[in-house]
Amino acid sequence: MKAVVVREFGAPEQMKVEELPVPSPGRGEVLVRVRAAGVNPVDTYIRTGTHAQKPQLPYTPGKDASGVVEDVGEGVRLLPGKRVYTADSLTGTYAEYCLCREDQVFELPDNVTFEQGAGVFVPYATSYRALFQKAEVVAGETVLVHGASGGVGIAAVQWAKAFGLSVIGTAGTDEGRGLVEAQGADHVFDHTKDDYLAGILAATEGKGVDVILEMLANENLSKDFDVLAKHGRIVVIGNRGSLEFNPRLAMGKDASIHGMVLFNASSEELEQIHRAIGAGLRDGFLFPAVGRAFSLEEAPVAHHAVVEQRAFGKIVLLP
Repeated sequence: MKAVVVREFGAPEQMKVEELPVPSPGRGEVLVRVRAAGVNPVDTYIRTGTHAQKPQLPYTPGKDASGVVEDVGEGVRLLPGKRVYTADSLTGTYAEYCLCREDQVFELPDNVTFEQGAGVFVPYATSYRALFQKAEVVAGETVLVHGASGGVGIAAVQWAKAFGLSVIGTAGTDEGRGLVEAQGADHVFDHTKDDYLAGILAATEGKGVDVILEMLANENLSKDFDVLAKHGRIVVIGNRGSLEFNPRLAMGKDASIHGMVLFNASSEELEQIHRAIGAGLRDGFLFPAVGRAFSLEEAPVAHHAVVEQRAFGKIVLLP
């Protein structure tokens, strides 16, 4: 099978396509024929070797994928031919086949395409955890989703609207803002403009927002307090550097700052997340937006794109 392999940590160009044997499932394991693999920012951080998760070299990147069950090991209840999405894997998803534990594989409803299915786990689990398990949002509150046109941002908008929240999103391009509006956001602002924070305050009639999902804390965290309501909560989902921060900003508003990494979720929290995702996909209020698709050979280009370019939906690889 073809698979992307990283033999040295470093730049995206360290990823090369190689021919590897198709893995065989052991007891409790599932072999998935990958139809699409999701590309997430966390994949790029792991590839550099500086992330908390540092796989043993060589390795195949990727946690998200969708496809069809090809084969199963002893004790597995899933049947070959079943459409599924993955929530991590044992062998990496940037490949024509990936091996998973049975508890890493979930049914993909027929109303969700394989390309969409590759954008399910990390974006929708991350945004669910941020909104409901960390910020503990309450229906009727207002949430600001910074960088709402990316995979996690779009997922957050859909969750929030389904839960009865007022949603403000930001995006840096006309195309991105149009995508966020199409997901049902109540207000959308251009975060490249100097006056966008004043626009957000005006949209909340000066009250500010109750919750902020922050995708780039090193750029925005200090400024977030300009539009955060008293007793507001900020959930830091993404960060790409350090910053100088005055804690009085949080003190003055009795605010809470939550850091989160999806992979710290407990088994009980993950079970709750997957139940909610399954219901949302079946009922149709969760619908991943795919922005760009690349081949396995173009994985380095995809990694550059997910970090360096304006976010517009989910980036996927098509084996």
